[in-house]
Amino acid sequence: MSENSVVQYTEDNIKSLDWQEHIRLRPGMYIGKLGDGSSQDDGIYVLLKEVVDNSIDEYVMGHGKQIDITIEQGRVFVRDFGRGIPLGKVIDCVSKINTGGKYDSKAFKKSVGLNGVGTKAVNALSNHFKVQSFRDGECKSAEFKEGVLVHDHSLSKTKEPNGTSIEFVADESIFRHFRFRNEYVENLLWNYAYLNAGLKLNYNGKILVSKNGLRDLLERKTDVENLLYPIIHLTGEDIEIALSHNTQYGEEYYSFVNGQNTTQGGTHLASFREAIVKTMRDFYKKEFDSRDVQTSIVGAISLKVEEPVFESQTKTKLGSQNMSPDGVSVRSFVVDFLKTQLGNFLHKNKDIADSILRKIQQSERERKEIADIKKIANQRAKKANIHNKKLRDCRAHLTDSRKTSDEDRLSSTIFITEGDSASGSITKARNVMTQAVFSLRGKPLNCYGMTKKVVYQNEELNLLQHALDIEDGIENLRYNRVVIATDADVDGMHIRLLLLTFFLQFFPDLVKGGHLYILDTPLFRVRDKQKTFYCYSEQEKQNAIRQLRGKPEITRFKGLGEISPNEFEDFIGDNIRLEPVILGEKTKIEDLLSYYMGKNTPERQVFIIDHLKVELDQLEPEEEEEEVLQEAV
Repeated sequence: MSENSVVQYTEDNIKSLDWQEHIRLRPGMYIGKLGDGSSQDDGIYVLLKEVVDNSIDEYVMGHGKQIDITIEQGRVFVRDFGRGIPLGKVIDCVSKINTGGKYDSKAFKKSVGLNGVGTKAVNALSNHFKVQSFRDGECKSAEFKEGVLVHDHSLSKTKEPNGTSIEFVADESIFRHFRFRNEYVENLLWNYAYLNAGLKLNYNGKILVSKNGLRDLLERKTDVENLLYPIIHLTGEDIEIALSHNTQYGEEYYSFVNGQNTTQGGTHLASFREAIVKTMRDFYKKEFDSRDVQTSIVGAISLKVEEPVFESQTKTKLGSQNMSPDGVSVRSFVVDFLKTQLGNFLHKNKDIADSILRKIQQSERERKEIADIKKIANQRAKKANIHNKKLRDCRAHLTDSRKTSDEDRLSSTIFITEGDSASGSITKARNVMTQAVFSLRGKPLNCYGMTKKVVYQNEELNLLQHALDIEDGIENLRYNRVVIATDADVDGMHIRLLLLTFFLQFFPDLVKGGHLYILDTPLFRVRDKQKTFYCYSEQEKQNAIRQLRGKPEITRFKGLGEISPNEFEDFIGDNIRLEPVILGEKTKIEDLLSYYMGKNTPERQVFIIDHLKVELDQLEPEEEEEEVLQEAV
């Protein structure tokens, strides 16, 4: 080995970073993944949450009954009416790590935010950050850029009521092409409302408030008409639960700790699921299979834990084993609560108890009916060796899927493609560490109105559920993002709808959990000898033509297989455009699937005709037929 090839290790290699430099260099340590806002756990929502968390803590401590949140063109403004940050510590509280009021366990014993890190991360990762504290007729404000103080305003008199306001604009060099999606913001804020009954949240002029806590949450998240019995709502010291059964497949849970939405669950959610099964077995005096009890459950749990331990800075998974450093275990606390309170409720409400029993027995019958088919299907899936033929896995998962870490799951994506050419292009262009490809053979079955039995009888659907590892629910889902990547033509749109039907029919919790996306690929390439534009719409194409001199070369991509692997590297890498599949409020999945995938009703014919008229007025002649059919489908 030559002397020059040896890396020198000297004093010059030792670096000391300022707090804001460290956050900007390693943002993922503080806010998780970055993203552009297409995922509900992208960093920009964590920034918003960290600011609102502090305002929520003021409300929990009995100060201020309203929080105002305004988001316009990427600029976020949050104003609470709590006590206001002590004026002499305003700058320290937003710019000095390990500075905050939450180290005082008496004042913030079961706090949402932790240890004064969150707001500093927002400050460091913002192009513009302004903090104002209003306290007893005086105001202190300061402005920062990328965590660096740029304007320290003097104390001034004010008539504003007490409280704190923070305004920030996320740094677009870190959060590239970001935008806040209204659906995700509202969902975040509604969760705060459910967990803090009586708190009024004013979001862009819309008032969000809840009176009945988690019962309101389930009523908003589910189709109440599909519930088999009224929502059971139980509260106790440091715990609140709500649950029911519906007619859908899978399980659907919402879990919270100290007001934090633990989207990845943790010890409290595992205990909740276990406690439901234990309680049902004890009440009905029968050793039900846990799957029969849990199938079709919709539930929510909120727990207050003293000094909680989370498994990441973003606080999405509870790791605490105990309710407090010297208290009972989380498991014992949750199991004992449900055994007593839910058991008493069932004894007092015979009609509901009978409904639950009928549902468990129905699930048991269905499970036994498909047991033999399932066994054969699993053997076929094993023989098909999907890891080599159907599935081109990412290296993070090539070992044992059951041992895949949470970090690997969060960073992983699977593209569901049609045909060999498309899957081949994406396979060559993908990041082999985090991106997998599953190749469909032909159009999948339209499974609307069918039972789970068909999934095991249909080879393509069975292999797909095995590749995702969602046969028994999404708890073991191997990929955080499931991306439908089909051609931008009528056949591709049809395949997309068939896959959407499959997931909504049998795995609605995967969609509701924010895991399903549509890959947005360019329709056109517009270029001359100097410059190339990839355009995702007719409007973008026209804009590109205007920017190029002379007559540019225009290519219409009619299939993913026509896009070269080199070009695909841009579309599925840092510049990937994903459209999340979001179910609107009160969306009834049965009605949705019936309308689009059921018999061709007169209402659907009218819808198609009306949209044909609109599209014909907007499109150029050569685009009419193909684009209109896509929109109609």
